This record gives sequence, structure tokens and C-alpha cells, in this order.
Amino acid sequence: MASKAYTDFDSENDIVSNQNTIVSSGIFSGGAGSLTSFYTSSLQGDQSQSFINVYDKAQTDTTREVQFACGFASYGGSGSLGNTTKTTAGNRETAAIYRQFANVLLPPGTDQFTFSGYPSASDDFFFIVMNRARQREKMDPGNWQLRLGKSIAGTAYGMPLNLIDDSGATTSPTVNQAGRVFNILSGSIEGGVADTFTDAAGKEWTAAAGGSYGNFYPDLGIIILDAWKTRQSASFSQLESNVSGDSFDNIQREFFKSITSGSYFAARREEEITSTMYFCRVNNQKFNFSNNPTFASSTTGTFTQTTFEGDPKVYITQVGLYNDNDELLAVAKLSKPVLKSFSREAIIKVKLDF
Repeated sequence: MASKAYTDFDSENDIVSNQNTIVSSGIFSGGAGSLTSFYTSSLQGDQSQSFINVYDKAQTDTTREVQFACGFASYGGSGSLGNTTKTTAGNRETAAIYRQFANVLLPPGTDQFTFSGYPSASDDFFFIVMNRARQREKMDPGNWQLRLGKSIAGTAYGMPLNLIDDSGATTSPTVNQAGRVFNILSGSIEGGVADTFTDAAGKEWTAAAGGSYGNFYPDLGIIILDAWKTRQSASFSQLESNVSGDSFDNIQREFFKSITSGSYFAARREEEITSTMYFCRVNNQKFNFSNNPTFASSTTGTFTQTTFEGDPKVYITQVGLYNDNDELLAVAKLSKPVLKSFSREAIIKVKLDF
């Protein structure tokens, strides 16, 4: 390494700070942009869980990781034991989860979710919450697509339901205490939002008049789907009727089966990277000598190569950044050595991301 020699930065000309860049990458493990297979853990007991952790690999694979959680929530506690008059029969998990989401996502004084195009509040909804480590800062609006299929194999119910958000169709998303909120509509990333949708009963809905399937909160990585309309999509063959008022129905398992049957969940995360760039300017008169024993003898100080006399040549392999106390803070290594001599100058740009 070269002898200790420092050059102070010119803060006006050599340092460029606060350079912000938006980076989008796959949200699933390993930077994958989509999942086509979904797994759970046998350790998750159905009746002790109101949600299901979804993994990218089978339980026997020790490298598997949680990708997201899915579940069911009900304002009145439907689908779980215990209701408003029988609080001792169970813990009413679905009601507790509904209020937990409401406390986080809804403004003060509002205790029920409403979705675009519906005159009344939604009593029941399905949810997907991305794993925080996968999401990092936020989900990327307009870059996710979820396909829901039949929850029961071999039934007559048919077409899968593809869901996306409407971020590509609006420049003014709703903003509340949970950040930005987009509507969830049928469609695909490639094809955009579908104009119409016909439910299992033959009723036609439009994106404008029929309302959305739910809400998407990209800053929190949360997808909420109205249970009634999602069931009416014909994806949930077993859930056409209302859920029980005081019985464990394991609705979250049916939702997971529908995700598994659809076999496709694509999503990306959005991250803002702040960079500072340091331009290390190596003048032709500086950094032309080295204490490396291959350059000069440590005892006599003579050059190892006679050609170095009057025309020394060294190679820059790394740059160190120091603070005002001459303490080394960072080292930037070059991809290949850069030749330096009295007749050669160099500008090395060091970029720090954080």
C-alpha cells in the first residue's frame, strides 16, 4: 500500500451529496420478482392462528423464509369462536384483527373499512401483509399482481381472478395516516385494469361504478380485500354463503388455498437510496512513490528498478477515506490497478450509498 499521504477534499468541487435514487427490485427472497409455489408450516395450528405465515420453500428446506402472512378479519367476529353475546366461548380473533388493522390504517373516529364504489362499510376482509425484511421501505405501486384461484380443487367454479392496484390510472392517490392508498381492481401488470367484471351471480361490475376489491397500502406493504366481492369472484367455491357467527371456520386456510391455486404472486419493492460521491483527484505531481518493498529497498531506499529513476511508476489499487483525525473510515477498492506516474493523472469517483 502507498505511504500515508492525504489530500483534503474541496467541499464545493470534490463532494456531491444527497443524491437520491429510487431503486425497484423483487420483493421475495433472493430478489425474486414472483412466487408460483406457496408453503405453510405444520407448526401453525389452525385453531390457534388467525393468520397464516407463507413460505417460499417446503418445511424440509432449512433455507426457507417467511414471505408474507395472509388471513381473515371480521368486524363482528364471524368465522371465529365467541361473538358479541358469547364472549366467553372464544377469543373472537377475527374481530380483534379487524380492529387492529383499523387502528393502524384508518383515521381517528373511523372503525370500519369502506372501499371505492360501495355505499356501506365492509364487515369482513381478507388481508396480505408482506414480511418487513422483504419489503424494506415500501412495496412498488403498479408492480404487483396477485392471482386467486379455486380454493377447492375439482369444483365447477372457474376463472382465476387477477388483482392489481390502480396506481397507473391515477396521479392523486388517497393519503391518510397509513400513507398512500390505492384501489385494488381486476387486471394484470401487462394489460392494465380490466373495465368490467362479472360475478358468480352474473352481475356485471365496472371499475368506476362497481367499486374496488379492496385497498392497497404500499408504504406499509398491506393488501386488504373485501371478503364479499372476493368470494363472489367465483374463486372461493366454498365461501359463497356467509361465515358462521360463533364458530371457527378456518377462513384464512381457504384464502391461502385460493392463493396456492392461483400459483402466481408478483411484487416488487421500492427503496430510496441516498448517495454521496467523492471525487478523488490525483494530480500528476502526487502519489508517485510507494513504501512497498517491490518499489524500493527498505534499507537503502534505492529503486528496485533502475528505470524508476526520474520516472517512477506505481499502481493505485485502493482509496482510503479519512476523517479530520486521520482515522480511516472507508476503503474503496478499484476493479483493476490504475497506472500512476508524473505524466499521468487520475480522477477516482467513490460513491457511498446509505
